[in-house]
Amino acid sequence: LSGVSARGSNSRKPYYGKYIGTLASYAHGIEGTAFAVDENIIFIEKFSYDGTAPDAFFWVGNKTPRPSPEGDLVPFPEDFKGRDPPTLRAHNKTNLFLKLPGGKKIKDIKWLAVWCRRFTVNFGDVFIPSKLQAPKPRVLSEFKRLAHGLRSGNITILDARTIYIPNLHYDGAAPDAYFWVGNGSEPGPWGIKVPNEVGKLDPLKGYQGQDIEIQLPENITVYDIEWLAMWCVTYHHNFGHVMIPKELDVPPALGQTKITPEWWYNPTQAPAGAGEDAEPYSNCREMLDERVQVQWSLKEDVVEIQVSARIREDQYVAFGLSGEQGRASMVGGDVVVAYYDAKTATFHADDYYMSATAQCDGRNGVCPDQRIGGGNDVTLKYADRRNGVTTVRYTRPLITNDAIKDRNIPTNTDVNVIAAIGPLNSRNEANSHGASDKTTDDIRINFSRRNDHQCTNSLYNTHDEQELTPWPVQQIHNENTLTARIGPAGGKRGYTPITGHPSWGIAWWINDKLIPEITVERGQTYTFVVEGGNDRTNPARFHPFYITDSPEGGYGQRQEGEQKHQKVFAGMATDRDGYPYPTAAGRYCEWVHLTVDRYADFENFADYKKTLTLQCDQGEPAILNWTVAMDTPNEVYYQCYTHNNLGWKIHVVDAGYHSQRNSKNLSAGAARPRAGLCSGLLVLALALGLASALTVR
Repeated sequence: LSGVSARGSNSRKPYYGKYIGTLASYAHGIEGTAFAVDENIIFIEKFSYDGTAPDAFFWVGNKTPRPSPEGDLVPFPEDFKGRDPPTLRAHNKTNLFLKLPGGKKIKDIKWLAVWCRRFTVNFGDVFIPSKLQAPKPRVLSEFKRLAHGLRSGNITILDARTIYIPNLHYDGAAPDAYFWVGNGSEPGPWGIKVPNEVGKLDPLKGYQGQDIEIQLPENITVYDIEWLAMWCVTYHHNFGHVMIPKELDVPPALGQTKITPEWWYNPTQAPAGAGEDAEPYSNCREMLDERVQVQWSLKEDVVEIQVSARIREDQYVAFGLSGEQGRASMVGGDVVVAYYDAKTATFHADDYYMSATAQCDGRNGVCPDQRIGGGNDVTLKYADRRNGVTTVRYTRPLITNDAIKDRNIPTNTDVNVIAAIGPLNSRNEANSHGASDKTTDDIRINFSRRNDHQCTNSLYNTHDEQELTPWPVQQIHNENTLTARIGPAGGKRGYTPITGHPSWGIAWWINDKLIPEITVERGQTYTFVVEGGNDRTNPARFHPFYITDSPEGGYGQRQEGEQKHQKVFAGMATDRDGYPYPTAAGRYCEWVHLTVDRYADFENFADYKKTLTLQCDQGEPAILNWTVAMDTPNEVYYQCYTHNNLGWKIHVVDAGYHSQRNSKNLSAGAARPRAGLCSGLLVLALALGLASALTVR
């Protein structure tokens, strides 16, 4: 990728936005050059000020032609602590951002100054050009919908490196799909991976309508690329893309756009338990080796806390105040124990006091406040469990009326916090946890603080590695008419563990079964009703069906020399020039996920199939009639003509195999009652003989 604009990443001079002007200096060493980053933010390059004035601030206005007391203060820094903005300190060629107050836009002001309020003196200023057009985000179209359920809302370029993708859906079934950027008229293999919304280059998991933001790698901007796609690297497949226009005029990428990962908070999607009335959390801490995430927000006389933990269904997560300041102490701790009760399908958040590291006996130990004469001061607001993560959101007062069992939460200082994970006992109370499942570090939180987010991982995107039992191989016997459709490959329970071959997320479903082994007889004719897609312009929906001796398939993508090593028995013909082409494609029918791929949740294939729905395009299926030749090998394969590894085995047997098999089954079934009758007669004869002998005596 190479820069194509002065705004590109490889240009010599950094792009700071639209030029406003150089600050005029009247006193105190004012220097700097101002740029319009976007409609609300001004960037000052190499700002200098000696810091000696008693009451200096950045100051903007439009009511007077020159700086005057009739202006508005611009807080700097924006995230200052305390009630009033601080006065300007000394700066020596500092690059800084100014966000205009009260929703003002650059077009609403005439000047920017460094102003002393106490003495109403202007130390330096710059005037806004009347025809200045500030850069602003650019809204594009949605992702083109090609494969794996990929779709989205209209994509927005927030700045030269930050891209916002709303309402993203993707089934997560492909083995190594990535966000992918490059140049050309359409996506291809010569691209570059883009980190996901948490900044990692892991294969993409499923999305169910999340709003996410991604950032291009540091050496690339949107001015260097022509498309953004979701791309499968192994199989060179484009699941969908959006083109990037040449003339964008978006804000520069100077770090002013703060990435807000969807798993920190999302008021509409609730991936981490956020309900409809949730507000964004600006605070987040990880605990217990990144297995627990705590988010919080101070709201007048209560604190709202959201705890998410990667735990089993029979476990709890606890979080709260340490029993001692300066170190982690369970004894004396005031915590909330949260868990999911699978029997009643309900969530709980209970107030606990820990007088000792022992099981609660009704008086002492790790006890719910209500069990030892106290009250539950916790109000459960929202709860959720999915993908092995339990999330609860609750509030508790800063000050309670129980001075013994509750600890007050200070709002002006750090306080030690603790967390634990453990099993529930038969009373659904917290039981003893392992030594590594409790806080031992000195972790402190100031609950009144803002923008204290130190989380770096997503609990939802880090799935536990577990050994999954493959589904049994399904069989088809004695069937002369078979349907061939596309469906998911079944992850770690399906195609790959069954065949030993890699999968790219989809496979053939024969008679609506995932890659069954088919048995056919020589000399018999079989009809395949093929619905694998016939759109040659979309490789993700073009899967001609054919029968071959290759365990991989993909005849159409082979070089001529490789094709000679593969024998085709049905589904291919040659044109008058001798070039091969597939003959069985038909309309596209696919078993698609109702949500994301849930293969890990089901040991039974029939239950997994209930999470899918069949979707078919308009059109007619293709019909492939195959008469099995007498010299056909004992084992062949049904495959996709254009892609590798979609199908599986066909067992070829001699004529009459099925009739002989059925006859043997009938004979065996009939023999069982006759054998039983003979045994009964023998017992009866013996009994009669014994009775006769006794009578003679």
